[in-house]
Amino acid sequence: MELIENEQQLEAVLSTPDRALCETMRRLDGDLLIIGAGGKMGPSLARLARRALDDAGTGRRVIAASIFESDHARAELEHAGVDTISCDLLDSEQIKHVPKCRDVIYMAGRKFGSTGRPDLTWAINVLLPAVVLQHLRGSRIVAFSTGNVYPFLPPASGGARESEPPDPVGEYAQTCLGRERVFEYYSRENGTEVLLFRLNYAVDLRYGVLVDIARKVHGGQPVQLDVGHFNTLWQGDANSYALRCLEICQSPPRVLNVTGPEIISVRAAAAFFSRRFGREAILEGTESKTALLSNAAQCHERFGPPSVKQEQLLEWVAHWIEAGGPSLNKPTHFEVKDGKY
Repeated sequence: MELIENEQQLEAVLSTPDRALCETMRRLDGDLLIIGAGGKMGPSLARLARRALDDAGTGRRVIAASIFESDHARAELEHAGVDTISCDLLDSEQIKHVPKCRDVIYMAGRKFGSTGRPDLTWAINVLLPAVVLQHLRGSRIVAFSTGNVYPFLPPASGGARESEPPDPVGEYAQTCLGRERVFEYYSRENGTEVLLFRLNYAVDLRYGVLVDIARKVHGGQPVQLDVGHFNTLWQGDANSYALRCLEICQSPPRVLNVTGPEIISVRAAAAFFSRRFGREAILEGTESKTALLSNAAQCHERFGPPSVKQEQLLEWVAHWIEAGGPSLNKPTHFEVKDGKY
């Protein structure tokens, strides 16, 4: 693939569906609702869904519901053909105005800054799903979750599989497990079909673990080795997997790990960017024996491997930073071990 030069090209690449996704979208039998579409991944997922439905030749709507703190982001979605609804989803009166669609992608959640307002984190991650699920009990829902619900494991383990019992570290991760339990409860009680989409570290060049490491190497800042390994995945692949998962929701919920096939060494990634930028990587700390790692073999067996390989992603990130590409300024805090994000 060519290198990505600007945000317009980046958004185009992120929103280009492949044939498999278009076939999935052709088989859907109603409008698509995206809850919490105003975050890092939501806008590109909405545009991807819109283009896939258009390519599939269907007239079904894509509806993005979010508090939409940015009027610009909302206007861009409308321009792309996505219908938008601005609402506070925690308000049980406002949720009544959200249409009851058969297919739902649930992306609402809070992570960054969660140590400052733990009460708000619990409200958004645990109370909000209950409000939404009472309203959308007849939907099938792909619910974004995280590998943070798993315990830290040694790299030699290959990462946590879906059968690994949850053992979240820290309050944020506990709220993520709480969110999953709320989905499980309403799925069992009401028969709502759900898939818990446990994603580990998406990258879109403006944010992500690889971006964090690359910017530190490029800027002469130290790279922490305390958590010495990680998984990551191109955001376009993550969004495509999420939409294709609509067809495999079930009650009780299905769990699916979603990330790249590799376990990547922080030291090795820093060394790559050091060579690429011609700058010394400043490394601090010592790799611990465990890290937050997921095994996504089930995802790749069902849907195929990611379209963007790690080698390509590394090159894209390096070129983006060398060219002065913009950042969302939302670090992943992948190096945190105590769960205090």
